[in-house]
Amino acid sequence: MPRSRSIACSQASYIAIESIRQIPDTYKAVLLDQFGVLHDGQKPYPGSIEAVKALAESGRKILIISNSSRRSSGALGKLEKMGFPKDAFFGAITSGEVCHQALQNRPDDFYRSLGKRCVHITWGARGAISLGDLDVEVVESIDEAEFLLAHGTECLGSAGDAEPREASLDEIRAVLEQGAKRDLPLLIANPDIVTVSGSGLIVMPGTFGRWYKEMGGQVVLLGKPASAIYEVALEMLEVQDPKQVLAIGDSMEHDIAGAQAAGCDSLFVAGGIHAEEAGVQQNQQEMKREGMEKLFSEHSTEPTFAISYLQC
Repeated sequence: MPRSRSIACSQASYIAIESIRQIPDTYKAVLLDQFGVLHDGQKPYPGSIEAVKALAESGRKILIISNSSRRSSGALGKLEKMGFPKDAFFGAITSGEVCHQALQNRPDDFYRSLGKRCVHITWGARGAISLGDLDVEVVESIDEAEFLLAHGTECLGSAGDAEPREASLDEIRAVLEQGAKRDLPLLIANPDIVTVSGSGLIVMPGTFGRWYKEMGGQVVLLGKPASAIYEVALEMLEVQDPKQVLAIGDSMEHDIAGAQAAGCDSLFVAGGIHAEEAGVQQNQQEMKREGMEKLFSEHSTEPTFAISYLQC
């Protein structure tokens, strides 16, 4: 078994590991990200299926925690189609599920005062998100809207039963500018800024959240790094002490910072969206120390552990 190596200096104290078998036995459960950790959106990373099996065989509960804008019910099915054993997972929670439940249950004064009419930014080719079972009305004019809702980046929702219409990022930005001028809140069902897609990165709805904040608008994140999704995850796991949970992810802003805020330790997968900054070559174990330290400094946070790719 490869030995772990602690990289300690004035700016870094994380432990670099080469195998998930080096994770201490003190962790009883794992919060596991998908994109950039298990797969690239199209196929599993080499070794990731075996790593999941090893985590499951260790007796730990594995809960998928994902910023997917889709509901939780489909998450494990997609992984199973890629070759991951479905019975290895305890369950799944997605930001799309947290968003759906918030709009359905209206749990606090903010959601109860939100209104029902929204401008909906959704997916097109990737599959539009249905709001059919929610008490929400999609409107096409920002003047009629009471809030904005972003599930995707490709289309603007149409009124009634009409199909969403394709919209460019520039057109969506213009809609956001109008919404900010009206002080309408923007709900982000997928807070990711970018995600891996094959060998590249694509824009995700979290980018709209950044734009909207710069415009002076109110942004509500329903997934990582916001506390709401971690509260649901820990409740599902029935864990009282978050230090018994290890969060594994590839985004410093979402997975690592979110885990830290929730009180969980974390394992940073450097070969995901930050591969270039971390100096990780495809399917290689080496992580560049200088690149890693710069990355952690830029995000003002640091993981407990780091690994190039999820592997045994």
